[in-house]
Amino acid sequence: MYFNPYFTKGHHHYQPYRYELMHHQHPHHIQYAHHPFSHYYRPFRSENDSNFPLRDYGPYPFVINIEEATTENETFRTALWTGTKFQVTLMSIGVGEDIGLERHPDVDQFLRIEQGQGIVQMGENPNHFTFEREVFDDYAIVIPAGTWHNVTNTGNVPLKLYSIYAPPNHPLGTGHATKEEAMAAEEHHS
Repeated sequence: MYFNPYFTKGHHHYQPYRYELMHHQHPHHIQYAHHPFSHYYRPFRSENDSNFPLRDYGPYPFVINIEEATTENETFRTALWTGTKFQVTLMSIGVGEDIGLERHPDVDQFLRIEQGQGIVQMGENPNHFTFEREVFDDYAIVIPAGTWHNVTNTGNVPLKLYSIYAPPNHPLGTGHATKEEAMAAEEHHS
């Protein structure tokens, strides 16, 4: 089965590359069919593919429309790509809910909001935040390692964001449908 979902810009025109679904490999991966890096995988994604699975595609080379994937995500947390040096997760925070007060001692974190609005709070003390800002669509948040932080949805739609952890903060393949599920998993790992 062949698809032609991506186009690579040529000298004066777009040249299509083709990708082959390899049924003997993982069912959610597409293998490069006619490309020098044929031992790597990338997922198929097109404007007409509304059932594209949001799951962990690491540590293979990967391309995705991150804004589209983030706004389509309905789970509290889903790892999208986990490598050895960093990790990308998608998050959806319900109206009036928050990520939960947390601190990553050895992990720097980058958040980008794709939908909604909220408040981010940070500080060295979990009982006293020294940093508080309102955040909206297209805002980025940078959280240094060791900083207590929380993000609260103050809007009337789910707050959709993606997070980059360096190094990775969650196990490969992490997926939590709800905040309660995420908290239970974190307690289990502690």
